[in-house]
Amino acid sequence: MKILTVLPTLNENKNIGYMIKKIFFFIKNTHILIIDDNSTDGTRKIIKNLKKKNNKINYIFRKKKNGLGSAHKTALKWAIKKNFNICITMDSDRTHNPIYIKKMLFFIKKKYVIINTNRFIAKDSLKEWSFFRNILTKARFLLVKFFLKTNLDSSGGYRCYNLKKIKYRHLFLSKNNSYFFLIESLYFFEKLNYPIYEVPIILKKRTYEFSKMSFVDILMSILYLLNLKYFVKINY
Repeated sequence: MKILTVLPTLNENKNIGYMIKKIFFFIKNTHILIIDDNSTDGTRKIIKNLKKKNNKINYIFRKKKNGLGSAHKTALKWAIKKNFNICITMDSDRTHNPIYIKKMLFFIKKKYVIINTNRFIAKDSLKEWSFFRNILTKARFLLVKFFLKTNLDSSGGYRCYNLKKIKYRHLFLSKNNSYFFLIESLYFFEKLNYPIYEVPIILKKRTYEFSKMSFVDILMSILYLLNLKYFVKINY
């Protein structure tokens, strides 16, 4: 079984080396693909140096910031092209702890096709986060739950896909290239009745960097949410 772990990056020079080391510690047989959106802080140099030491590390350097959703789509297409069975996606800022990967792989080997992580099952899962980030994250979860009638924590990017059991066109039903891709794609998977299991996680606070989600991203997400609720039809 070929496993790929995906790390989108944008100016993560203080985090990328740590994340790669931790991923290989918990799952030695994975390959890693880094999708970098024109980092200017030396992240690319670090990635190139790590690649020289380990041929399981791969990267795609993009010339501009194309969006998180676009990075996930690029990674999924690359994984399929390279014939990987399993694809894990996660953030590169240390908020997603690789310790949960083994549990995700355990359930993906069962009947489940998509493993999602949930920040609202475990008690105090957001206790390390600031009051503002707590309120923002919980408000987004409640809005998505209300409009889309789902209990899934769909705005997080820490997931595991069994690529051999998902139709290619279903992976790319979402046309969104921003953060909202995460919400929209999981909404489609749920509506298409793919077996989804959620693993409870404790979300760590960012060690060095601030969130790259801007106020504009938040406003656009609300507009995308309303559009998805009232206007988007699933093309089966």
